[in-house]
Amino acid sequence: MRLIPIYSWTRGVRNFNKRNSRFSKQPWAQGVILLLCVAVAMLLANLPFTRDIYHSILSTDLGLSVRTPSGHGFVFPKGMTVLNFVNDVLMVIFFFSVGLEIRREIDHGELSTPKKAILPVIAAFGGVCVPALIFTLINHGTYASSGWGIPTATDIAFSIGILSMLGDRVPLSLKIFLATLAVADDLIAILVVALFYGGKINFVLLGAALLVILVTVLINRLGEKRPTFYLFHALLVWTLFYYAGIHSTMCGVIMAFLIPMKPRYNRAYYYRKRDQFRRRLTEYDLIEDAGDFPNGPQRHCLRKLSHISKYCVGMTDRMEHMLSPWVNFLIMPLFALANAGVTITDPSYFNIFRFSPVEGSVSLGIFLGLLLGKPIGITLASFIAIKTGVGAMPSKATWKMLFAVACLGGIGFTMSIFVDTLSFTDQLPEVTSKLQDMGKIAVLLGSLCAGVLGALLITLVSGRKKGSTSLS
Repeated sequence: MRLIPIYSWTRGVRNFNKRNSRFSKQPWAQGVILLLCVAVAMLLANLPFTRDIYHSILSTDLGLSVRTPSGHGFVFPKGMTVLNFVNDVLMVIFFFSVGLEIRREIDHGELSTPKKAILPVIAAFGGVCVPALIFTLINHGTYASSGWGIPTATDIAFSIGILSMLGDRVPLSLKIFLATLAVADDLIAILVVALFYGGKINFVLLGAALLVILVTVLINRLGEKRPTFYLFHALLVWTLFYYAGIHSTMCGVIMAFLIPMKPRYNRAYYYRKRDQFRRRLTEYDLIEDAGDFPNGPQRHCLRKLSHISKYCVGMTDRMEHMLSPWVNFLIMPLFALANAGVTITDPSYFNIFRFSPVEGSVSLGIFLGLLLGKPIGITLASFIAIKTGVGAMPSKATWKMLFAVACLGGIGFTMSIFVDTLSFTDQLPEVTSKLQDMGKIAVLLGSLCAGVLGALLITLVSGRKKGSTSLS
């Protein structure tokens, strides 16, 4: 039987933006697909004839067993199931993409200067601290206390998607404010995962990983711009992190910051090659079209044009552009399918006000953290920064509109579910599973309510503003 090459069966994902450009370019497209995947995952996890199949697929072992003739051997990676593959391998690519985005914003975006970054960054810290405080106050001293990091995250895809659907009701400055806040929030969430949700640390392997990172930094400083070197080092760092007890997703962020931003060919090279570029275009136009496209001479011209244009763009920009369809329309949907499938064995999962002196109330802590903690924390931190003169109010914005936009920061979804999968692991397996399932339900309910509340408040505030303007 002839095997289909990987290049062929991945063509659909690689060409998604080309075939569905009108849909994929919409800011809400990723959110729609994620919601559909959540609905499918919930159905698969709860329908009697798919429940067992769904969970058995997620628990399938993917480790590669290697054994010697004497009977000794090992499994690599150890404990790698389908669910772990999604969370520990595919999510590394997601975090790598997030790292590239953060780095771009730091180098020449909304985080490039202290003046631009200070207000959203301070607001992001407020939006992390207050939900964590609310969760801790509710669950202190209970089994659920370790889940304080769950309601601290903001999902950039959903929040920006809702803002875009609201159109010009929100000032452009506040859209930039929320986007920058979400990027800073992602960075804080990554640090929270690395510092508080890793395993027992093996310092020998961690030291080896740091040595590889230092070698990568040296290669970068020496001007190496071929991706092969960085890919090999990324695989090595991921392996060392995985066995060292540091959550492997940190590897994606660290390697994103080590990828060279400067293109292989600088501006002077481009100007030298510009005439050659024009000659190649002219030469291409003069080639007789013999019916087959592209024919030999046309392919030669196209390769030359591609070489000149490709290496005048930095590796980070090329990688971010290349990974975008994979992350948005494959990795994140797979993450939702694998992690949002909660089997509802007890209707009390939906009772967010349920509290137990032993188990606490993970649902109430997450729900209030997202719905109230996020907007209060973001608005309070912004108020302090603006009143003390550290930051400045975004142009054409009011406090009412800023609070309404801050409500959208309570849409945790992706990162909140991800942190939920890492929480409560120090408990008994049945307690861990129950708390994680309740946490996921609370994340979905809290994110939904935060999105609806934010959209309603924005509509009301913008409507009142327009009405007062027309009367005057």
